[in-house]
Order: sequence, then C-alpha cells, then structure tokens
Amino acid sequence: MNTKFLISTLCFVLGISFGAVAQNALNRQQLKLGKQTFELHNVTGEIIKFQGKDVLKIERDLTAIPFDSTNIEETVDEPHYAKLAGLDDFENGTIEVKMYSQLQNPAPYAGIAGFIGLYFRVAENDSAFESIYVRPKVGRVNNQQYRNHAVQYISYPHYKFDTLRKIAPFKYEGSAPVALNEWITMRIEVNGETAEMFINDMKYSTFIVDKLLGTHKKGGIGLYVDIGTIGYFKDLKVTKKTLKVQPKTGDKVTEI
Repeated sequence: MNTKFLISTLCFVLGISFGAVAQNALNRQQLKLGKQTFELHNVTGEIIKFQGKDVLKIERDLTAIPFDSTNIEETVDEPHYAKLAGLDDFENGTIEVKMYSQLQNPAPYAGIAGFIGLYFRVAENDSAFESIYVRPKVGRVNNQQYRNHAVQYISYPHYKFDTLRKIAPFKYEGSAPVALNEWITMRIEVNGETAEMFINDMKYSTFIVDKLLGTHKKGGIGLYVDIGTIGYFKDLKVTKKTLKVQPKTGDKVTEI
C-alpha cells in the first residue's frame, strides 16, 4: 500500500475522531440557574419550578454511559454530573448545596438508593475527581448495617465504591440522617488531604475523609446523580480558601 496514502487516510480518520470529540464537548447542553451556568456531562437535565422555586433537575443519561447490573463496579461512579461552568481551579474551601432525591418509577435497577451528591477537583477532561455522595433510601432505615452505607466517598478512576469496600471496609462509608423526598443540605469542607461533610447545618461533621486518595489536586465542581435517581439542586455556594494547617488536638486513637 502507498505509504503517503496510508498516512493521509490515518490523519483524516483521526481528524474526524478528534474533531467529533471536540464537537461533543462544545455541544454539551448548558443550563442557567440564577447567575450560575451548568454544563451537562452524561446527564439529562432542565430548569424547572419545583415546590415554587427554580431548580436544576438532572438524571443520569444511560445512553451516554450504559449501566450493566452484572458489572456494577465498572458502570457506576462515572463522570455523569452537571458541572459548574467557569470554575476549574477549586482546591480548598467550602462547597454547599441543597439537593432533593427521588427514585425513578419504574426503577431501572432493583438496587437504586437515590444516589446524589457532589464532585470536586474534577479534571478538565473528566479523567479524575473526588466525590462524596449519599444514599438517602437507607439513611433512616431500622437497620444499622444499611445505615452505615448512607454516605460514600470515592476517588475516580481508581477508587470507586466497590473497590474501597474490598480494600478498606467501612472506612470510606458512614451514616447520615438523610432521606428520600426531602431537601438535604450538604456542605463539604475541603482542606488539603481531608474533606468533611456536614448535613443540614449540623454543628459537627457527619463524615470525614482523613486522607483523600486522588492525585488531581485542583479542578471543577459538579452535581452528581447515579442510576435510578431524579435529582433536584438549588443554592449551590462555592467558597475557595487557602490551605489551613490544622493543630493537632484531641486524643490519639490507636485501637477501639
């Protein structure tokens, strides 16, 4: 085969491929809520009136990223979220949002739990991010084992929920007094290698990640939903702060 022809053909094909990727990025739907604009990444969404207020409603786009119930670890905790436009350098600070989780009916999967939460330090190409989210369905059930799965930390792409359950059981999950079909205020305080989550304006944190696992230290902010969730969001507030050196206080716990 003629070498010049082969190179020309390859360049043409790659050009189409890269062009399509760039075009897809440019064509992502954007929605404006108040003064904020959100870019939809593998979710469907709209701005609607909900309980008398304008909110962002999103659901995971199963066409963009298919879900496989026989391969859950590989097909959940992916880049399906609404990205806050114009902010790509969040490293430390506070993220607060009000969110409301409903279950899709009919359910696309028996194990849906209202997965909803936040992504932070999102890489520009969606290749990495940190996340804390909740499973409101089990937040107040009369079973402590299930309650202990109400909160989840993940670090994409290497430490999704199932991997963390295997390598560090119970360390990256916890309980929180959350429920379906009600507004939940989530606040995350990110400081260096730590992240603390506060629920419904409680004085003390409900959940703490004492060492974040991601290597991408600065990036965007996103509103997350996963399989089977109809998520409503409003009043997102992001405050960037400088790294705060924490004093060593309290009792050292070595065994319990």
